Amino acid sequence: MKKLFNYINNKVLVKAAGINVTNISLRIIAGILVSKFIAVYIGPQGMALIGNLRNFLSAIQSLAISGLYKGVVKFISQVKNDALALTKTLSTVFYFGFLSSVLLAFLCYYNAAWINGFIFSSNYNYVYVIEMLAVVLPLYALNMFIFSIMNGFSKHKYLLLINSLGQVLGLLVTLLLIYQENIDGALIAIVITPALNLLITIVGIAFRRSLVSSIKITQVSFNIINKLGPYMIMALVSTVAMPIVMILIRNYLIEETGMKSAGYWTAMTRVSDYYLMGFNSLMALYILPRFTEINSKIEFRKEVFSFYKTIMPAFLAILLVVYLSRSVLINLLFTEDFRPMEDLFGYQILGDIARVLSMVIAYQFLAKKMFTHFLILEVFLFVMMYFSSLFLIDDFGVKGAVMGHCLSYFMYFGIILLLFSSSLFGVLDNEGVEKNN
Repeated sequence: MKKLFNYINNKVLVKAAGINVTNISLRIIAGILVSKFIAVYIGPQGMALIGNLRNFLSAIQSLAISGLYKGVVKFISQVKNDALALTKTLSTVFYFGFLSSVLLAFLCYYNAAWINGFIFSSNYNYVYVIEMLAVVLPLYALNMFIFSIMNGFSKHKYLLLINSLGQVLGLLVTLLLIYQENIDGALIAIVITPALNLLITIVGIAFRRSLVSSIKITQVSFNIINKLGPYMIMALVSTVAMPIVMILIRNYLIEETGMKSAGYWTAMTRVSDYYLMGFNSLMALYILPRFTEINSKIEFRKEVFSFYKTIMPAFLAILLVVYLSRSVLINLLFTEDFRPMEDLFGYQILGDIARVLSMVIAYQFLAKKMFTHFLILEVFLFVMMYFSSLFLIDDFGVKGAVMGHCLSYFMYFGIILLLFSSSLFGVLDNEGVEKNN
């Protein structure tokens, strides 16, 4: 695990940790303030509706950019010194992303009533919010395109500045709209805040104006799309399926236990998101590139168990503090109306422990391009989470949702252990090759 700290000191902290620490800190602070405003001015019922819109926006944004972001960042970093390859990559991604976002925007706009019924049910009429979302969707796709270019060129100072400005501006607009318009203001803020990051586009074009002339429709290459295909599929499965599953579970909670209970569960997932942010960032910064470098089972085993021994105790300590201080956290983040969510912390935290344990090993799927394994397991997780949650909600009410979360991730972890059992527990020789007895 010494390699982890050397990597962080020599690479992560120098190149990216400043960005991630600052952004994560801003996101957590902004999230806490927004959660408090929602709790005070709107209450648990509004929290449930806002949760559904957030999940839908997350899914639709991923579809708008066709899951291209991570693949584009990687490709640009590889071809940034090759003018022809860079031109083909930029042209292909721009036109493909623009076309998909515009088509999706039309679909959302002309099916706004149906989407409203799916997200908010027929009892609420927020069709105008969905139409507003459709209008700004291409702007979001354009922002992410420019953002991926800057990321691929490792322009970390630009990223830090733009992200910080976007977070602060988005927070101020959100708080003002919630204060003035309550639930309507919150829903509008969720939709327009990503569009406010047009600053990313403006600064991005100013920073690499020469790249604009590189974007030519004649340079669109389907070969680039084929190369990006696995990244697109993996990203779409993860970033689209999970939010949809969350909406379906929340809708079932609303139908079976009421809007307030769904609001308690949504608030619990927000707390979970806060304490997982830092860990997820560390995983992406260290585990994925480290696993990419590893070529033997024995190295893989050492890295996994070293990570467990070094990082997991600190993570578990944080979760223990969260659990023991849950009553104080509810008062800090929400209001007394959210007191019933106190019973949800236990199963949510247990499920998150299994989730993190799984993620450490599952990054091997991405590092070694085991795309089929990854997709099958992700689909299993989503299906398991949906049906187990519905089954347990029938018997235990809102607590059944967090119980389903816990059960699903422990089963997911168990399957991953079975898949990597030879690498993690088998008898290996000095070269990392499994011995046959």
